[in-house]
Amino acid sequence: MAADDATTDRRARGALVEAAARAELERAGLRTLAANVGYRGGELDLVMLEPGDAGGTLVFVEVRYRAGSAFGGGFASVDAGKRRKLVRAAQLYLGSHARMAQLPCRFDVVEASGDPARPRIRWVKDAFRLDDL
Repeated sequence: MAADDATTDRRARGALVEAAARAELERAGLRTLAANVGYRGGELDLVMLEPGDAGGTLVFVEVRYRAGSAFGGGFASVDAGKRRKLVRAAQLYLGSHARMAQLPCRFDVVEASGDPARPRIRWVKDAFRLDDL
């Protein structure tokens, strides 16, 4: 398989898995505000709002796909470096969305595995905190 084919394949897989993750979180009551928000040095897969008191909670969601769990699964792949990038991207997002900056925030990870068209989803709420960095 050529490099371009592999990249296209990976992007298509990623799009399927992110759509499944978004649908799962929306079924749980979250509302999608943005998807695939890119900044220099980082990207936010999903930015969602969990309804609640005082406007709700802003949720930054990292979606990780692994065909299997041989390397620890998707959650294990969100290491300290990746967490720092996510936090930086979230700070940039909040800097350009002042109204959202007043809401409490959290970082979730959605781990997906198996068939990308119908992945098994495991949602880890509050997967890490700023003081973990």
